[in-house]
Amino acid sequence: MKSYVLAILLAGLALLPASAQVSVTTSRNNNMRDGQNLNETILTPGNVNVNQFGRLFSQPVDGYVYAQPLYVPNVNIAGGTHNVVYVATEHDSVYAFDADNKTGMNASPLWQTSLIDPAHGITTVSSGDVSCTDLVPEIGITSTPVIDTKTGTMFLVAKIKDNGHYAQLLHAINITTGKEQPGSPVIIHAQVNGTGQGSTHGIVHFDPLHEAQRPGLLLVNGTLFIAWASHCDHGPYHGWVMAYSEYSLKQLAAWNSTPNGGLGGVWQSGTGVASDGTYIFFATGNGTYDGPTNGKDFADSVLKGPATLHPLRPYDYFTPYNQGVLSIQDADVGSGGVLLLPDQGVGSPHRHLLIEVGKSGSIYLIDRDHMGGYNSADNSQIVQDMENAIGGLWATPGWWNNNVYFGGSNDYLRQYTFDPATGLLSNTAAATGTFSGFPGPTPSISANGTNNAIVWTLQVDNYGSGQATLHAYDASNIATELYNSNQNKSRDQPGVAVKFTVPTVVNGKVYVPTATQLSVYGLLGKP
Repeated sequence: MKSYVLAILLAGLALLPASAQVSVTTSRNNNMRDGQNLNETILTPGNVNVNQFGRLFSQPVDGYVYAQPLYVPNVNIAGGTHNVVYVATEHDSVYAFDADNKTGMNASPLWQTSLIDPAHGITTVSSGDVSCTDLVPEIGITSTPVIDTKTGTMFLVAKIKDNGHYAQLLHAINITTGKEQPGSPVIIHAQVNGTGQGSTHGIVHFDPLHEAQRPGLLLVNGTLFIAWASHCDHGPYHGWVMAYSEYSLKQLAAWNSTPNGGLGGVWQSGTGVASDGTYIFFATGNGTYDGPTNGKDFADSVLKGPATLHPLRPYDYFTPYNQGVLSIQDADVGSGGVLLLPDQGVGSPHRHLLIEVGKSGSIYLIDRDHMGGYNSADNSQIVQDMENAIGGLWATPGWWNNNVYFGGSNDYLRQYTFDPATGLLSNTAAATGTFSGFPGPTPSISANGTNNAIVWTLQVDNYGSGQATLHAYDASNIATELYNSNQNKSRDQPGVAVKFTVPTVVNGKVYVPTATQLSVYGLLGKP
C-alpha cells in the first residue's frame, strides 16, 4: 500500500498549478451535483449567439459516450503542457484530448487507453448479453469517472466479458499517461446477508452481469462511492452502494437496498451519489420497501449515509406516502439525481436542504438534517411537496443564485425560484424554456459568480439515430434562448444523440458527448 500511495503522489507532481483555470473532475461539476461552474469569464449572454458562437471542432471516439467529459487544465502530458478533456466510452476506452485542439483538427489523442483485449477473449458486454437495449450496441464504461488532481488519478468502473464470464472492474488510471496505477484494476465483489432475489443460503451476492453501474463515481475524504441499478429492470437485481479506499482500492463497505426483497436500484440517470463532505445522499427506484417496520429494504426512497469509511448504512431517509403505488407504476423516486442546495444562513428555517424529483414529476424539498422517514398519510413531514409539478425527471436539476432549473420529460425547461427567508421554492415556475421529449435534459450552468449566467442543455429526443441539440438560455430568465445548434446546422450539429448526456462548460468551451465523437463549442475565431 505504501508503494501505491507514493506512486500516485509522484504522479500528481506532473500536474502544474492551475489556479487561473477551473477543473471539472466529477459528475455535475461538484459533489453537491448542482451543475455549476461559477468561474466562467469568457462565455456570456452577450456573446453566446449564432454569429459569435458555434462548433469549433470534434474528436472521433470508438463508442457511445454516456459519461460526462472531465477537464483538467495545465497537465504535463505527451511532452508538453495541455488543457485536457477526458472522455470514456462504452467500448471500454478512455481518451485524453487536447481540450483546445492546438494539435489540429481530428488530431490524435494525447493518449488512448483500452481496457479490453479481444485477442485474448476480453471484450465489452453486448446488449444481447443483458437482453436489454437501454445501452446499445455494447456496455463498457457507462458512468462518469472521477479524478483526484492531487494524485493525478482517474477512477472508473468498466464492465467486461472475459471468455464468457462477466466482471466489473474498478480502475485507477494515471491521467498523464493513461496507464494503470499500481494495484489497479480490482474485480468488484460484494455480498450481504439476506433472503432477497437471487440469494443463496441467506447470502445476496453482487451480480456483475445484471447490475448496471450508471451513477457517476463519488470521491470524498479519500473514499470512492460507487452505485448500481440494472439493465431494463431484468433481475434478479438490487440497488448497491459500495465504498472503496482510493489509495489501496480495498473495499471498505457494501450496502444493498433490498437484501430481503428485490429491485431498489440507484439509477439517478447518471448523476453521481451526492455529498456535503460529511454525509452521502442518493435515491432508489421501485422495489421492496419495509422501512417503517425496522426492515432493511428501502426502495423508492431518498437516503442519507456516512461519508466516513464504514459501516455504510442509512442514517436517515425519506419515503413518499404513496411508495406502494409508485412502485407498482414503475414511477421510480430515484430516476433523477439528488441535488444538494448550498448551506443557508443561521436564521434560515432549514439550513441544509436537498431536492429530489422522480418519474412522477413531484418535487420533494427535504431538510437534510431531518429527512422525515415515512408518513403513511401524506408528505407533510418534509419541507415542501409539490405533487406532479413538472414532467417526470430522468435528469438532475441545476442550481444558480437561488434559481432551480428542471428539465422534465415531455415538458418545458422550467425555472423555479428559491426564497432563503422562507426556505421554500416558488409554487409555480418563474419562467419556461423550450420543450423536450423523453428523457428531458440535465441543465449545466456557467456564470461569473452571480453575473453572466447561462443555462446549457442537451436535447436528445432522437437518441440513437438523430442529432443532439445544444441549447443555451439566459439563466436569469430562461424564456430567453440565446443559442441552439439547429440555428446553423451545417456548422454546429454535434453528432448522434445519446440519452442522459450532460455538456461540460469550462474555460470558454462547451464539450458535448455523442455516439461517435466529442464536439467542442466556443467563440468563433478563438483558439
